[in-house]
Amino acid sequence: MAILGILTCEILELEFARLLAADREVNRITVLEDERSASLIAALESIKKDNLKRIPHLEAFTPATESPLEVLVGVLELALHNRKDTLQQGLIEAAAAIGPHVDALLLGYGLCGNALEKPEELLSDAGVPIFIPMDEDHPVDDCIGLLIGGRERYYEEQCEVAGTFFMIPGWTYHWKRMFEQEFGNLSPEMAKWLFKNYERSLLISTPIMPLEEMQQNSKAFNELFGLRSEVCKGTLGILQKTWDTAKGYLNST
Repeated sequence: MAILGILTCEILELEFARLLAADREVNRITVLEDERSASLIAALESIKKDNLKRIPHLEAFTPATESPLEVLVGVLELALHNRKDTLQQGLIEAAAAIGPHVDALLLGYGLCGNALEKPEELLSDAGVPIFIPMDEDHPVDDCIGLLIGGRERYYEEQCEVAGTFFMIPGWTYHWKRMFEQEFGNLSPEMAKWLFKNYERSLLISTPIMPLEEMQQNSKAFNELFGLRSEVCKGTLGILQKTWDTAKGYLNST
């Protein structure tokens, strides 16, 4: 029996829901239920996962008997990436809490402003191996880098149009909340001033969300800041590879 822990931001809730629902080797998915995990739970239920369990706190977690692989998921709040030290502290606390219950820990994060430059060292209190999405020899820069396909693709689009605001499915869904928390509830006038040099929003399309839904979700954002909308193809490959690597470790121990 092996238990894989997952700590992720709400922004990647749909990606993890799809990944977990598609893997037939996962016998049970246990999610810490709170307002942050509500959308992940709803997404899993919509796919009709019959092995989903909700718990109010970690003390309520009991490993399934005779389960080759189960997953324990915690979803962290959106605004943690606001500041490097805030994200680090939030992850340190969450990893230390979930660590005693799992055999390895997979992070739904990237470097995020170099907050996770050395994840194994930062989260050593977890006491288990840490797996983070990798772009060749380094963690992906952030959730955008994860879904656009890595730093090189990220940089290409920035060079194409310097004033680009990147939007993955979770960003289009949560942008109002992210904007309020990220920029400290700024007035619309101040927000427009901050975005005055942006020219386009670039939708990173993946199978997670229909393109039409992403376009509809981001319409008000584009109108608010006067941005044109463009689309590029994204990928779930890096996240899938990270998942497979973590599973491979558990299967080898």
